[in-house]
Amino acid sequence: MQSIVSYKNRGNFGDSKYRGNCTGYIIKDLINNYYPTSKPKKFVEIFSGGGTGKDVAIELNITNSLHLDLNNGWDALIDEIPSGADFIFSHPPYWDIISYETQRNSYSENDLSNNMPYEKFIEKLNIVNEKIYHSLLYGGRHAMLIGDVRKNGKYYSIIKDMTWYGDLESHIIKIQYNCLSDNKTYSSNNFIPIKHEHLLVFKKNKLWIVNEKITNTIQVNIMEVTNITWRDLIQATIQYLKNKATIEEIYNILVKSKKAENNNHVREKIRQTLNNNSNFKKINNEWVLCIE
Repeated sequence: MQSIVSYKNRGNFGDSKYRGNCTGYIIKDLINNYYPTSKPKKFVEIFSGGGTGKDVAIELNITNSLHLDLNNGWDALIDEIPSGADFIFSHPPYWDIISYETQRNSYSENDLSNNMPYEKFIEKLNIVNEKIYHSLLYGGRHAMLIGDVRKNGKYYSIIKDMTWYGDLESHIIKIQYNCLSDNKTYSSNNFIPIKHEHLLVFKKNKLWIVNEKITNTIQVNIMEVTNITWRDLIQATIQYLKNKATIEEIYNILVKSKKAENNNHVREKIRQTLNNNSNFKKINNEWVLCIE
């Protein structure tokens, strides 16, 4: 395998009519890559959906495998993984983009594809991923296929927001084909459709210690930081004042900034920056942005 994979033909694995069913070639290639001369001691598939992993196991003559999903009565949030394993493949829902309640014709309150706040989805996904990691044998791997989501104009990176359990061994980009969005016409010419998925391979390199990687998003007011230039502060101030401001108006805002603390020459610094930077232009008694 390489760091970018492409499968135009999904193969005869699983139910091709089951929405969200990934190609079996990617599971097959993972197993052949990590077990070139043997077979996994135990192959477990989480979110087995339309039966892709089971068909791969049959083709590779792997008789010691488990394929778990709400389809066959296994609840990823509350049920134990029935066996330890050295190779686990998971392909969870991408939030609520596909409703698997419709696929199954039955409702489950623990379905990760239910309509729920994004933060709640990430919280539930973390529960499942931690459970998967703990069930791995020492030296075992969890290969997880997951995509990005765009909703209401906002981009969501699930791999960034979820907790990572174990050591990341590989990050593979899988090109997507036959998406529902392929035939969609977008009104914005600068819109970039999502045409990829992420395949993360985590390895269990420690028995008692779990490496957890968590990404936190925090909001920082630039008025409260010092690692910012006067030019950038003035630029933001002029934009805030609708692209037209006097030195006095700029000073009255920036004198309250963290950068202005212990500086007895803030007004002079603002004047110097305005006069010495080509991004600013004076018209009459006011300064405007001039980015050319």
